[in-house]
Amino acid sequence: MELKDKIIVVTGAASGIGRAMCERYAKESPKHIVCVDLNVEGAQTTAKSVNGTAKGVNVGNADEVARLIEEVERDIGPIDLFCSNAGISVPGGVEVPDDQWQRIWDINVMSHVWAARALVPLMSARGGGYLLNTSSAAGLLNQVGSAPYGVTKHAAVGLAEWLAMTYGDQGIKVSVLCPQAVRTEMTRGHEDHVAAIDGMMEPGPVAEACVQTIRDETFLVLPHSEVLGYMRNKTENYDRWIGGMRKLNRRFGGFDQ
Repeated sequence: MELKDKIIVVTGAASGIGRAMCERYAKESPKHIVCVDLNVEGAQTTAKSVNGTAKGVNVGNADEVARLIEEVERDIGPIDLFCSNAGISVPGGVEVPDDQWQRIWDINVMSHVWAARALVPLMSARGGGYLLNTSSAAGLLNQVGSAPYGVTKHAAVGLAEWLAMTYGDQGIKVSVLCPQAVRTEMTRGHEDHVAAIDGMMEPGPVAEACVQTIRDETFLVLPHSEVLGYMRNKTENYDRWIGGMRKLNRRFGGFDQ
């Protein structure tokens, strides 16, 4: 799909990957970009830079996600590309309190569900559309030091797969973004953590990879090429791969990113 003349919505747009997406998409001459974030001031700054519209939304709330989509469709026009990019991380393992598990689940997984629930019928009725859901390399490989992050990012990949195989015949394209460490607020102070073992990428190249993937209409967005090799190692010998992850856990397990 080409982005020219398209209406695009990006969540988590106040900074990091979301802001980089908006700025990169703007170079493709879209019809309009809607910049969404809980941080309204940050969303407004991004929107100003791309001549777009800012929306203050808590994507961890189903009603707010539904209202966002309703307002954009009514006031701006039919959404062609929805980038469900907002996400958070919670450190720790199974001891993490239930309310923190629920919070990260709502933001990292259910926000994608709620967006698809509202958009799939609309997109199907008009012959298609595009959903780009941000997961992480952790959604393919797991996350040392954070069970909630690893689990929710796996779920985000699983949902994207399900959407792609279920609605592809209705013209709905799905891609899932799975980078390793990217220089954002989430990774600030964790530049030496396991996710950055292959280097810390700037948000710009990640956004560029998204544009190319959308153009090619392929499923996985892998800005870090090493991730594909790690996936192959995992499926080739699961036990050996877990052994390697145990080594990484011994080295990095005390960190929260």
